[in-house]
Amino acid sequence: EVRLVESGGGSVQAGASLRLSCAVSGDVNENTCVRWFRQTSENGREGVAAIEKDGSPSYGDFVQGRFAISKDNAKNIQYLQMDRLKPEDTGIYYCAAYYSTACGDEYCLNTPNWCYWGRGTQVTVSS
Repeated sequence: EVRLVESGGGSVQAGASLRLSCAVSGDVNENTCVRWFRQTSENGREGVAAIEKDGSPSYGDFVQGRFAISKDNAKNIQYLQMDRLKPEDTGIYYCAAYYSTACGDEYCLNTPNWCYWGRGTQVTVSS
């Protein structure tokens, strides 16, 4: 079992920044895939960012260079730095995890009940 706790959300003006955190604990090993998702009223649930198995970051198309994902391996925390926020970024941001040798967004998007989810953190961006 993997436990995930998100934090760092808030209400900001367009153009501002937020840094989200995802604390990961439990049975975490080399086959644990951890990914960021968001739920928005316009697009439903979509993948935001992840650090892939080779250490490279991946981002949803809508990010367009505004977000940066990083992690502190010693603390088992992932960070999502979000800059130049837009009103359409408003939503609930989640961390999710599952066990696999190959990671991708599709698994949790298509079979959400088979993933571990945090409770999410609300991000509200006003114009």
